[in-house]
Amino acid sequence: MDILIYRDSRESLRKCSLTPLRDKPELRFVRYERGRRLDAGRRILLHHEGDELSSADRGADLLLIDCSWRHLPALLATVDGELTPRRLPPLESAYPRKSKVFEDPARGLASVEALYAAVCILEAPREDLLDGYHWAPDFLAANPDLAS
Repeated sequence: MDILIYRDSRESLRKCSLTPLRDKPELRFVRYERGRRLDAGRRILLHHEGDELSSADRGADLLLIDCSWRHLPALLATVDGELTPRRLPPLESAYPRKSKVFEDPARGLASVEALYAAVCILEAPREDLLDGYHWAPDFLAANPDLAS
């Protein structure tokens, strides 16, 4: 599975839950830049409005857009390709989100949590994807069905 992560350059690398994974060769990070388009090809787009991701989606490539919820429409508008939106099953985030400007969706996850969950469903659990994620033990404890 090819994993493409489209990252909003306006977001802090210091706070990004995916930063510890930047050197993993199986993950391809592309930085969003205004005025530039991204050809994502044919892949599953993790999106909160799609049908639920399932084992029937195995074998597909994956696109994860790493940005704040309020910037998602702008980043998505710059992506070309044949995208199939899929949402994750209900999961509990361990990430302590606090926004003074926008309300996060009730079931919103940190990007690394969403990536881990998607890979669990599409392939198998890969705990190495949670390397460096401070809240990994809490996330795994809150979502024990992911590893099964």
